Amino acid sequence: MADNDNQTPSERQDAPAGEGAAADEITVLQTEVAELKERHLRALADAENTRRRAERERLDASQYAVTRFARDMLLVSDNLQRALAHFPAEARADASPAVNAVLEGVEATERALTATLERHGVRAIDTTNVKFDPHLHQAIAEVPAEGRPAGSIVNVVQSGYVIADRLLRPAMVTVARKEDGPSSGTEQASEKES
Repeated sequence: MADNDNQTPSERQDAPAGEGAAADEITVLQTEVAELKERHLRALADAENTRRRAERERLDASQYAVTRFARDMLLVSDNLQRALAHFPAEARADASPAVNAVLEGVEATERALTATLERHGVRAIDTTNVKFDPHLHQAIAEVPAEGRPAGSIVNVVQSGYVIADRLLRPAMVTVARKEDGPSSGTEQASEKES
């Protein structure tokens, strides 16, 4: 009986019962191994997702870090463009060589500023022959535009810009108004008089 007290529970059982316990223990261990494998794969996936998120945030930070500075530089570009627009080509022909030299310097400065902005991912929004897009344009007025479809851009008041793939500043535009037919206009006028 003393020998029986020193035996482990599996040793106390006879041989067939010992095999059953071993099989149960193997099953438990296999389940535990499967759970550990699943946890390991989840941990690897979480680590990979964290790495990707950090890389995306790093890329965003590098692409958009100059956003506020770029907006400020756009004001400078606008002023240079306004200065050039107020001196038409006809007036240049009659201007003195000194005035023409200043204008050439302003043009060169404006080109250099535009090229520098483009190198840093800041691009002007194309507004030639496009329909109004509220994600890229800000309509400041609707104007009659003969021969133009309603909703198309008639005039650009201020250029818009994107930085990488984000809107930096919307283009301020005037948009073609839907023209009322002559019969509907006279019908409205007669209704008002009644």
